[in-house]
Amino acid sequence: MTGSCHELATKQGKLLIDCGLFQGSEVRPLDIEFDVHDVDALLITHAHIDHIGRLPWLLAAGFNSPIFCTLATANLLPLMLDDALRLQLGMARKGREKVLKLIRTLTVPLHYGTWHTVNGTSDPVADIRFQPAGHILGSAYIEVRLPSEEIIVFSGDLGPSNTPLLPDPKPPRRADILVIESTYGDGVHESVAQRGDRLKALITRSLVNGGVILIPAFSVGRTQELLFDLETIIATQLDDFEKREWSKIPVILDSPMAAKVTEQYRTFKALWGEEAKEKLDSGRHPLAFEQCIVINSHTEHQALINRLKQTGEPAIVVAASGMCNGGRMLNYLEALLPDPRTDVILAGYQAEGTLGREIQNGARAVTIGDNTIEVNAHIHSMSGYSAMQISAIYSNLSRASEKHQNKSASSTAMPKHKKRSRKR
Repeated sequence: MTGSCHELATKQGKLLIDCGLFQGSEVRPLDIEFDVHDVDALLITHAHIDHIGRLPWLLAAGFNSPIFCTLATANLLPLMLDDALRLQLGMARKGREKVLKLIRTLTVPLHYGTWHTVNGTSDPVADIRFQPAGHILGSAYIEVRLPSEEIIVFSGDLGPSNTPLLPDPKPPRRADILVIESTYGDGVHESVAQRGDRLKALITRSLVNGGVILIPAFSVGRTQELLFDLETIIATQLDDFEKREWSKIPVILDSPMAAKVTEQYRTFKALWGEEAKEKLDSGRHPLAFEQCIVINSHTEHQALINRLKQTGEPAIVVAASGMCNGGRMLNYLEALLPDPRTDVILAGYQAEGTLGREIQNGARAVTIGDNTIEVNAHIHSMSGYSAMQISAIYSNLSRASEKHQNKSASSTAMPKHKKRSRKR
């Protein structure tokens, strides 16, 4: 599932498609194990780290050819890789900037739907075309047309149909050879159209019982979809009681990287789906609504965790990482997993060997840092937001939690809803 990297070798030359990081149980040395000096170009399907994470190591191995991707992916690349280099290697800003400058120099952004010729040392290697994949902002499947007119299609990660934020992917007209990702290919997933109702049902249950709703989410894609759906739920309440209750609950985005990526989503709103564009036209702001609180500093982050641990008051927290193997979400889990009022919604794939997979599989205790943390929280797994509760741990405690929801109080105020800039 992770470390996506394919090489296409022809008589005319070589193309590399993605160069991703291995994650979970598939973690392995980051060194590039193949010769890069005769690779004529790197083609990138999208900016998730399991498709771009080894790019700095590719450069260190001597790669110096063009990097082709969509315009939006070109903007996301420096954000994602800067964060990865800082977290994985502890690289100082000066060193990171040197790597990112080289990447920017090599990057060639291309528009969707336009053929572009990739040249080798003497002859053209192939024509390439990026087509919308509907997975995340800027994601694409790639059509490679060889001089023989044979067409090879690399899918990258494909998004589902009927998502409101991005348009549906449209299949290629022709593919003589198809190389397709199959991470989710062996299961049947419920309709995306129902995910808002299911998300609302989970959150409503938590509002009744009290406690915090933790949603580990990838900074690119999943976070923005969650914000979009949460804004929809809040904006479309018809019942006065529900309106009042939902207006009280803060939606906390505690991920500096996700906040930066969300800005890019707003910048490239021309790539949004029709439903999202209609919301903008009606004056709604699905990625910048009043109840969304952005936490930036570590001081704010730690103060909020302490408050939520003390009070158990309702709040929705969206934070990285999506597989719970790093980022600020770890601190929330360490503090709140023991509380039976807590709900954890796993809204993305949890790779084998990650903390997210361990929690998803029903572990009664997990290790975070040097500490063993008891798991009394309710754990839910969602497929395309079709929530399927796989482990409602200690379900009898949901009744007991009602007794505790009003027992805690704190003099520390919840961060006020920050006015978000109305960027359209």
